[in-house]
Amino acid sequence: MRWQFWIDRGGTFTDCLGRAPDGRLEVAKVLSSDRAPLLGIRQLQGLAEDAAIPPCDVRMGTTVATNALLERRGAAMGLIITRGFADALRIGTQARPDIFALNIERPDVLYREVYEVDARLDPHGNILSAPSAPELADTLEAWRASGIRSVAVVVLHSYVNPSLELQIADLARALGFDDVYPSHQIARELGLTARGDTATLDAYLTPLLRDYLRALETELPGSSLRLMQSSGALTDAHGFRGPDAILSGPAGGVVAYAAIARRHDALPAIGFDMGGTSTDVSRYMHDLPLIFSTETAGVRLRAPSLDIHTVAAGGGSICQWRDGRFQVGPESAGADPGPLCYGKPDATQLSITDINLVLGRLSDVRFPFELDVTRAERALDELACQLQMSADEVATGFFRVATHNMAAAIRKVSVARGYDVREHSLVVFGGAGGQHACALARELGIRRILIHPLSGVLSAYGMGLADVGSHRARDAGRVELSAAALRDLEPTLTELEAEARRELARTPNPEGHPVEVRRFLDLGYVGSETFITLEHESNPEGEPARDLKTAFERDHLRLFGYLREARGVVVAQARVRARVLTSHPEIQLEGQPPANDRELRSRVWFGDAAGTTDGWVADVPVLWREQLSERTTGPALILDATGCVVLDPGFELSVLDDGSLDLRAVRATVDKPNSAPEDRDPVRLEIFGNHFMSIAEQMGHVLERTALSTNIRERLDFSCAVFDPHGNIVANAPHIPVHLGAMGESVRATLLAHPEMEPGSVFVTNDPAGGGSHLPDVTVVSPVFIADRLEFFVASRGHHSDIGGITPGSMPPFSRCLAEEGVVLRCLPLVRAGELLEDDLLAALTSGPHPARAPNDNLADLLAQVAANAKGAALLEELCDAQGVGVVRAYMKHIQDNAAELVRARLLQIPDGDFRFTDRLDDGARIQVALRIRRGELEIDFSGTSPAVPTNLNAPRAVTIAAVLYVLRALVGHPIPLNAGCLRGVRITLPAGSLLDPPADAAVAGGNVETSQRVVDVLLGALGVVAASQGTMNNLTFGDDSFGYYETIAGGAGAGASFPGASGVHTHMTNTRITDPEVLEHRFPVRLLQFALR
Repeated sequence: MRWQFWIDRGGTFTDCLGRAPDGRLEVAKVLSSDRAPLLGIRQLQGLAEDAAIPPCDVRMGTTVATNALLERRGAAMGLIITRGFADALRIGTQARPDIFALNIERPDVLYREVYEVDARLDPHGNILSAPSAPELADTLEAWRASGIRSVAVVVLHSYVNPSLELQIADLARALGFDDVYPSHQIARELGLTARGDTATLDAYLTPLLRDYLRALETELPGSSLRLMQSSGALTDAHGFRGPDAILSGPAGGVVAYAAIARRHDALPAIGFDMGGTSTDVSRYMHDLPLIFSTETAGVRLRAPSLDIHTVAAGGGSICQWRDGRFQVGPESAGADPGPLCYGKPDATQLSITDINLVLGRLSDVRFPFELDVTRAERALDELACQLQMSADEVATGFFRVATHNMAAAIRKVSVARGYDVREHSLVVFGGAGGQHACALARELGIRRILIHPLSGVLSAYGMGLADVGSHRARDAGRVELSAAALRDLEPTLTELEAEARRELARTPNPEGHPVEVRRFLDLGYVGSETFITLEHESNPEGEPARDLKTAFERDHLRLFGYLREARGVVVAQARVRARVLTSHPEIQLEGQPPANDRELRSRVWFGDAAGTTDGWVADVPVLWREQLSERTTGPALILDATGCVVLDPGFELSVLDDGSLDLRAVRATVDKPNSAPEDRDPVRLEIFGNHFMSIAEQMGHVLERTALSTNIRERLDFSCAVFDPHGNIVANAPHIPVHLGAMGESVRATLLAHPEMEPGSVFVTNDPAGGGSHLPDVTVVSPVFIADRLEFFVASRGHHSDIGGITPGSMPPFSRCLAEEGVVLRCLPLVRAGELLEDDLLAALTSGPHPARAPNDNLADLLAQVAANAKGAALLEELCDAQGVGVVRAYMKHIQDNAAELVRARLLQIPDGDFRFTDRLDDGARIQVALRIRRGELEIDFSGTSPAVPTNLNAPRAVTIAAVLYVLRALVGHPIPLNAGCLRGVRITLPAGSLLDPPADAAVAGGNVETSQRVVDVLLGALGVVAASQGTMNNLTFGDDSFGYYETIAGGAGAGASFPGASGVHTHMTNTRITDPEVLEHRFPVRLLQFALR
């Protein structure tokens, strides 16, 4: 046996584990650089810096690819793509990352040059045009001369027929390009933009990775080198490609914590990896949590990846007072300059590490260097003086906010996906994880925590536990699921298995470890782009070992809450996973702890768990982890060479056979600050704001999962929000602005129509005169009762595929009255005393001159909205149980007060004055506004605006109010919840019967999607903030009796004083995703000739 090295090359440090031939395990940590792995290997073997390294086995995860992507320093590359689609990858999904940012910033594309080629296929793979070799050759030769090194090739529908991509790739190689990346070879599946992005990432990062790995291999002669992929499987240097390398380091941590949880019967488990700049969380049950579509740094990837959620809350996260609230992150001090206590002179801001040190939750006794607690205390004292609070109050406030933020991330991988977080164990690792473990567990109701002795270097440990593996996938053509289809897929699966086995064969397997091969199919309903991956096992005769349709329906019902029995089930993707089943020997940790011949005690803050009036415990034992007895009861600080574990009162610790710490909650406590509900506490203001926003987000997760409509599930044309008992919006998820600002009007209209609401009631409305935007946008309103008293509302609005009208899709271009646009639902009871009023609903949907075309589809979407609201109501009830209904009610008001103050502060920055602006629609209708600003108060007067028009460009009053609310929130420029407080102190005059407050029967289909944008441009123009954007949502609709299609299309965003504006992006009142070109042609009988910027 020879030395084995398991290495995690991070952005700041490189963690190295060395397993000697005699089985002992040693640890080294070095600063990251290209040579860091070699330095660690030499250090662990006691070799000189320039000594030759004897043959060894190296397994490594690395952030080289991730850092190159984030910093945009990959290989110089060019993109060859089907004519008409040069800008397709630049436009992407057309959505902007921050819906309230007037300066829209998106990451740059990866390619330096792009060339459109006459290479085109139809959705069935038939060749429509072939490239001209001479013209293409001229372009490629010019690229080589300019320094372009690699080429990505993306042909429309090449996932069906790769012949044109292969033809182009052969020509490029013949002309001297060694690095050529056809898109079908990395992601052979439907979806031009995601497959194209994956191919460009391949061309951008893989040459860089290969250069880096060649340099390593040069200094490791006779050694084996295995690399960790984002999927949690190892591969050799030849198989390590850019799209598979993005989560190379974090994947090791998931592999390791999954093994630890399995060993100690701690399933299901949440992995909590808290590092210096961020925290990674994930969930594990029996299989590593794989997903196949991700987005990183603005690049959409189609590659297998572990499902890891990252939140900007690490030890280095900046703690600051901003906008009247205590905020932690997303900015980070990083390793340089680092926290104040690290002592670097250019460090200027408090971080979570400083907070933990001041609170006694971090000790420098075994820290790698001395910590300067005085600098941290001085900064706290200065902030406390400014806020007229004590330093303890400031420090504990930041700690609570950080803990809440991390708990919210854990809820996203558990509660938001339908799992009870309280049933999980928490496996904690990363340098800072142990300082927050017990506090997190208390907040989440988790009763068991595991901390491995290598928790500080667990990602490196995971490299040693991983198997060599391969994943292969191919588009299955959306064939309907049947016995015949499965037989037809058998050759494809066999071919994929052979490819996977060939990849594994490149890795020596002298011990003859068995290879496990598993087959999977992605199944979904006809017309959907949401799929469930199911294992497909066959008996010796080649027949399926189970009824896949039954299995699909069972999982679909569990995940989404409904079945679509009238629709067929299709096979979208065939997948094969293969891995070498290696054994993993027990580890033997080497080294003795430093002498601890004196009894150490420390003063530590534990909050309510302390059982003291101020949360402090003065005499906490400080213990060496290596010298722990079998059982320890909190409170205690436990130190080792890589971290500090805070054992809270109410927890008991035992040491397991592998040295892991097993922490069990023996007494439940929840921190409840002492301030009275009516007192506005800046710490709780931030926490409750995040609480309410999280509730809206979790409602959105339920709606996205359970809705039937493509508009909701895939274009994400929906919104969810939380309201106070008066119908004022309190918080929202970052969904669609035109929805959010108008939904409060719908809630208030519902309350007015049904003043005597009862528990278990739900209402539905789309009435433009009562807060609606246009008829396809249907709002479901649910009152929330606590102890039989109406306390809150939750509501969800979704764009239904059809609600009737004179054209399919309910967006008629030439409607002249509301009745021509569909069925109007005026605050209709949908659920009474918990019973669905299905007959009443279907009667309403099928009434009138132009009834809904698919009322059962409407019913399915409405049930999804009811489910989303039920989730929001349940979460509000939980919050009231934990905090008290009076506190929750008070903070709904405090959050609106805070928003009002921030809007006023922003208006005070604008000199008092009168501002006017006028614009006209295409038909000549005038939008006129006069703004009057006096000492932070704002009057908005739309007098002079044209009367309502006979076309459908009329904007309902609620849409106009929504535009005003959006502008005010955008002006604030800080991340505050969009709520009704923004409108306090703002007086709006809207002429009745005008274009912006039309009669109840006026046509409004275009007002929501056209006029709303112009209202925003007029308001921003009056203030002189930014130039006008495209002033439209660029609506495209077409269809016949057999289908209907509706899309909003991106355009230009106006420039500001310090930024030039943006192109090819949605602006202001919308932010929906666009249908992918290949998906469009696959679903509809059309051909897309061009998708480009003008």
